Amino acid sequence: MEKLRFLDLETHTAAENMAIDEAIMKSLEMKEAPATFRLYRWKPSAVSIGTFQALRTDGNLDFCFLQSVRTEVDLSFCRTHGIDIVRRLTGGSAVYHSTEGDVTYSIILPKQHRLAPLDIEESYRIICGGIVSGLKHLDINAVIKHANDVHVHDKKISGSAQTRRHGCVLQHGSVMLDLDMLMVFSILRMTAGSVSAKTTQEVQERMTSVCELLGRRVGFNELRDALVAGFSEALGIDLVPGHLTPREKSGAAQLAASKYETESWNFLR
Repeated sequence: MEKLRFLDLETHTAAENMAIDEAIMKSLEMKEAPATFRLYRWKPSAVSIGTFQALRTDGNLDFCFLQSVRTEVDLSFCRTHGIDIVRRLTGGSAVYHSTEGDVTYSIILPKQHRLAPLDIEESYRIICGGIVSGLKHLDINAVIKHANDVHVHDKKISGSAQTRRHGCVLQHGSVMLDLDMLMVFSILRMTAGSVSAKTTQEVQERMTSVCELLGRRVGFNELRDALVAGFSEALGIDLVPGHLTPREKSGAAQLAASKYETESWNFLR
């Protein structure tokens, strides 16, 4: 069975989490580290923003991106309540990551790896299969929808995003352990055409969490164990506990400070 380095469940700031993912990609590109799977949490809670929320035909990307962020996210509420805001390397819409209700995975592989074929939808299907398998360990039957979302009874429980750069494929996504709808509606603005434009009841009918489905409080370690088993089985990998190299640690610290903590990156200004 193929071995992947496993970075066990850790908690970091939003900037640190995104910086670690990129530092691993750069390390893998230089062949200084192996393919890696990691699990992590966010503290404080955070909103991650897709790298390109929208495009404008006039070429004014800075204005476009900032307006898109302001449209989707209540920036004032986030700052007042100490909620981090970070721009991801991957695309997609804004996602709320609760310290108490979110477990995020990332997998970093060299391009052309068997788990990351050139067909992006196929690569999503393969990797997201780990989430489906993990949820089965909790007696939750899930299916993959729209290539990169995982649903249970037509309710979304997980979403993933992917990027290909530095000679690598990075896919990361969150699994909703618990869901605070009031906080979601306070942070994500009601914009036409998005999930946040619906009423609270309508959104609750489209989203779910592990705790809701099982009708009990599920701890982070229980979800962690299920995801480790699920990804191992579905992807045919042996997750070998490991650590960041000293160069990855220093690289992540530099990226967090110079990139992911800055307004020039997070808001393109």
